[in-house]
Amino acid sequence: MRITELRYRLSEYFSDPDTYSRDIVHSELRGRTVNEALAAGEEPGDIWKAVVRHNPEMPYKFR
Repeated sequence: MRITELRYRLSEYFSDPDTYSRDIVHSELRGRTVNEALAAGEEPGDIWKAVVRHNPEMPYKFR
């Protein structure tokens, strides 16, 4: 997955994906935000999987 695909998926589910990416800390990303994980070189696909695990209520169509 590319970063653009990750950003697209975030925007499809979250009403404010920029704030989500900047402010929400994920234990699944070792205590980092989406933006911090990207800056640290994490693969976008792995970040997306962590976002899905962090949001278990996410409907299947967004996963």
